Amino acid sequence: MTKMSKTPMTYDIGEYASLSDIFVALSKILEPPERLTVSQWAERYRYVNNRGSYVGYWKNSTTPYMVEPMDMLCSPVHDGVIVVAPAQCGKTDALIVNWTGYSIASDPMDMLIFNPTSNLSRDFSKRRVDKLLRDTKECGSLLNKDRHADNIGDKHFQNGVFLSLAHPSVSEMAGRPVPRVALTDYDRMDDDIGGDGSPYDLASKRTTTFGSYRMCLAESSPSRPIEDRHWVAVDGSHEAPPTKGIFSLYNRGDRRRWYWACPHCQQRFEGTFDLLKWNEKATNMVDIADSVYMQCPKCFGRIEQSQRHEMQQTGVWVQDGMYFNFRGELAGSPRKTRIASFWLRGVAAAFVSWGQLVTMYLAAEEEYKSTGSEESLQKFFNTDLAEPYIPKSLTAQRLPEHLRDRAVDIGEKVVPDGVRALVANVDVQKDRFVVQVHGISMGAPFDITIIDRFEIRKSRRIDEDGDYCFLQPHAYLEDWDLIEDLVMNKRYPLADGSNREMGVLMTTCDSGGYSRKKGESVTNMAYDFYRSLRKRGLSKRFHLVKGTGAPNAPRANVTYPDATKKDNLNAARGDVPVLMLNSNFLKDVVSNRLDVTTPASGLITFPDWLPVSFYQELCAETRKPNGWEKVATNDSNEAWDLLYYCVGVCVSKLLKVDLIDWSKPPVSFEEWDKNPLIYSVVANDDETSDNVAMSGDVDAPVGRTLSWDEINNLQG
Repeated sequence: MTKMSKTPMTYDIGEYASLSDIFVALSKILEPPERLTVSQWAERYRYVNNRGSYVGYWKNSTTPYMVEPMDMLCSPVHDGVIVVAPAQCGKTDALIVNWTGYSIASDPMDMLIFNPTSNLSRDFSKRRVDKLLRDTKECGSLLNKDRHADNIGDKHFQNGVFLSLAHPSVSEMAGRPVPRVALTDYDRMDDDIGGDGSPYDLASKRTTTFGSYRMCLAESSPSRPIEDRHWVAVDGSHEAPPTKGIFSLYNRGDRRRWYWACPHCQQRFEGTFDLLKWNEKATNMVDIADSVYMQCPKCFGRIEQSQRHEMQQTGVWVQDGMYFNFRGELAGSPRKTRIASFWLRGVAAAFVSWGQLVTMYLAAEEEYKSTGSEESLQKFFNTDLAEPYIPKSLTAQRLPEHLRDRAVDIGEKVVPDGVRALVANVDVQKDRFVVQVHGISMGAPFDITIIDRFEIRKSRRIDEDGDYCFLQPHAYLEDWDLIEDLVMNKRYPLADGSNREMGVLMTTCDSGGYSRKKGESVTNMAYDFYRSLRKRGLSKRFHLVKGTGAPNAPRANVTYPDATKKDNLNAARGDVPVLMLNSNFLKDVVSNRLDVTTPASGLITFPDWLPVSFYQELCAETRKPNGWEKVATNDSNEAWDLLYYCVGVCVSKLLKVDLIDWSKPPVSFEEWDKNPLIYSVVANDDETSDNVAMSGDVDAPVGRTLSWDEINNLQG
């Protein structure tokens, strides 16, 4: 926030023709304001100039559900207003912009507006506030003419009003007292500001000295996960599910919800998405959207989209504890609180139709079915419906025996028909490498088959007794060479009995973890192993991976760790690429895939030779609101981690399996007869089965050995 100028306030009197003109201007400034509510002021004075959509004075009839929240902003018996609402409902324009104009021109009072970030604060100042001052003369004419009075972070007005725009930080939220504070897009702010508390609580403290004139507003669509997955709504209650963020503030208040009157039976109900119906036999989105209607939960009458506007005009906000009696009158006892809180559902949003909501939902469901990702579904429920989203994995009750029952006989450690490529994934433990080889098959999303699972426990180092030493990945670089020999160069026979084998296309290895003993580091060794492969031209077939629990991290992103940061080890010099995987996101995908039973739809196939421990590892973690956690600290979870590593590298830019057009796939995902990683075993008196010849006719003639340099080029 820009500091207030120390330059004395001055006025340019050159624009006035006489002393009387000056007195007239001053009289207007000193004139007592009209006794208006925020909604009344907006309809009388707020000019909207949105070319292409609407130009003219503000109309409360467009968003009638915003009238009561606006008017609560000047309530002498409330000191807080909380609004949970979807996108495309006009909440920011109605609540914050109109309130800002009201605070400048009708009821002059200092105001502070918080946006989630400094960039968003700048954008709000330019796009919202400056536009208000430009289009609404009652506000713009009051802007002080001093050159220091109109900045991005603060604006000074002739009637003494001081408007500030900032983002949540310890310094900004602990500043001078101010009677009116607004927080927009609240759920995109941190839950705790510098350890001092929530943004709302800190902002509200700044208003405490102003008594009945104080007001703190927070508005947002929800984004926080449900804290208690076993929570069940009480019938008739307006309580929101237990979450942090905007819903936690809503639950503090009197919990108002928007009720319509059915045009057929006149009984009131809250419009929700589950009341929307459509023609499920329609084959395209246009026909589906045209068929959408709402079914009254009272009389089951059909309510068309065209009737929504009239229903809005007679809609009412109902507080928790209130209900409609048999005469249609409000009865009951409302919650007693000094916070007026409102929750508007997406079906009431004025600027999005029911047909659009349904098509957005179906598109998100289709993306989930094709990719296993719930990202679009979550965005739809949070942003478009203003409802909390419960991940499908959060409710999954999966047992090892249920997964084991799905195992099939596909042969032991062979490549079944349909597998186009092999991806090997390595998990580094204290004394071993855990390896899982996955077969990738066509599908939307691609199918996965477990081809092999084994551990590398013994090194090639010999102890004083002549025995092989146990593996120590944190201490000996030569132990890592086993990954090249036993994983990267491993080949598996095809199940068709053709005496052919498939080589591993890509190998990934966990780079995280280290031993503090003697400063020995797994990460150091992992990076050095990668460098050794790069020197020999083999690094395109191998990649280091690391999981991150950051909530907004990309699902799979290649980074170069910087050793200059204090939290990094010296091994990271910015020269080794590491594939950062959003662990929670990808584990959600794997969890959803474990429920798939249809081929070519993200199916995961288990061979029947896998031990029980494998399935126990798949069930070792459970979904909590903030991410995946082990059920028990000592439980092994290697199978689970290696599966999400596989999905991560497949959807990354390294392989892009999710983007493959299977009618014309890349050469490394071709059918067996065309795939350059398929080899025929050559056996004669002078050669062993390790001598191989390529079976396909891509990049080399039949019978010629495909060199590893050529295989590397497949990854280019």
